[in-house]
Amino acid sequence: MSIEEAYELTLKEENPKKIFIDVYTDWCGWCKRMDKATFQNEEVAAYMNEHYYNVKFDAEQKESIEMLGNTFEFVPQGGRGYHELAAALLNGKMSYPTVVFMNANFEMLSPVPGYQEPTGFMQVARFFGDDIYKEQSWQDYSGNGN
Repeated sequence: MSIEEAYELTLKEENPKKIFIDVYTDWCGWCKRMDKATFQNEEVAAYMNEHYYNVKFDAEQKESIEMLGNTFEFVPQGGRGYHELAAALLNGKMSYPTVVFMNANFEMLSPVPGYQEPTGFMQVARFFGDDIYKEQSWQDYSGNGN
């Protein structure tokens, strides 16, 4: 779905889901690989559809987007350019693929840059989707603590 459609659902639904945004570009090979290897994985797809509104967002799209009281536009730069919403979602770090997890109020939980295999992706998706992040640090949850 589009980011606007996800935003509308968060306003209309009584118990809205969290938002997941796949920020990609047409020329990004790792984005295409993640689409096939990770997002089309049956376990990943089932979990994501149950817990999130899933958005694909082209970081170089030309159309303006109005939401959250702002208008986000395409900014031509060099040979390509970027969309202001992509820059906002990625905290100015324009790296692809990057996935963004948001709560149902469209507040950023975390951007996660780089290609993710299904197993690693599911660990992150569950951390936010099952609200584990509210009670436990990522380091403790992922086993990366000291």
